[in-house]
Amino acid sequence: MQIHFLRHATLTVQYDGLTLLVDPMLNPARAMEPIANAGNDWRIPMVELPLSETELQALLHHIDGVLVTHTHRDHWDAAAQELLPKHIPILCQPEDQAVFEQAGFTSVLPIQQQMEWRGLRISRTGGQHGRGELGKKMGPVSGFVLQSRQSPSLYIAGDTVWCSDVEQALTRFSPAVTVLNAGAATYATGGGPITMDEEDVRQVCRRAPDTRVVAVHMETINHCRLSRSALKASLAAEDLTDQVLIPDDGAQLSF
Repeated sequence: MQIHFLRHATLTVQYDGLTLLVDPMLNPARAMEPIANAGNDWRIPMVELPLSETELQALLHHIDGVLVTHTHRDHWDAAAQELLPKHIPILCQPEDQAVFEQAGFTSVLPIQQQMEWRGLRISRTGGQHGRGELGKKMGPVSGFVLQSRQSPSLYIAGDTVWCSDVEQALTRFSPAVTVLNAGAATYATGGGPITMDEEDVRQVCRRAPDTRVVAVHMETINHCRLSRSALKASLAAEDLTDQVLIPDDGAQLSF
C-alpha cells in the first residue's frame, strides 16, 4: 500500500493495483472564502497543491475511484466537481449520494455498512465532527476501512474527534494504518475542536498501539489551530513519535 499525501485531507491510496483519490480539494491557493467565525480572514486553501497542472491532470487520469468522507468544501470543492470525469466511481456515505448525482456523476456508490468493490472490502465507520451541540450542527461524517487479502488494512477516520465510534472501529478492524484528520479545527465562538487535537491523537495511539498513525489535516484551512510542530512536540512528550507519521505536503508513504 502506498499513500501519496497532497494537502489537508486530500491523498491518493494505491491499494491492490487500484488507485483511490480521497477527499479531493483541488482548488488553487486562496481560491475560496475563509471558513467563517475562525478569528481570521485567511483565504483557503492557504497552500498550493504540491503538483503542477500537468501532474494533477495525469493523476486524475489514472485514478480508479474517489472516496469522499463528507462534502464540506475542504473535502469536496468546486474544482474537484469540475475536474473529475463524471463517470468516475464515487464512494461515499449515503447522506451525500444526492449531492454527487445532482452534480452529474453517474456512478455514485453509497456505502451503507460494507461494500465489496473491485476486490476490496470497504466498511463505513461512524464519527463525531465535534462534541455536543456543535458536533450535531456539523452534520453527518463517516470514516472508511479498506481491507483485502494482499495489503495491510487502512482506516481513514474522516473528520471526527476521539469518540466511541473511533474506538469501536479500532477494536473491530485492528487497522495496520490509520489516517487521522488532526488540526484541532476550532471556531472563535467556542464549542471545542471539531477535528482531532493532540490529546485525541494520543488517545488513538494508546487504544491501538499496533496501528501506524498518519496525521494530516493541518496548516491548510484557516480554522485549523494545531500545527505539525505542536503535534510532534506533544507526541514526543509521551514517547509516541515513532508511532505517528506527520507528512509534509506531497509526501509519499509506503506500508
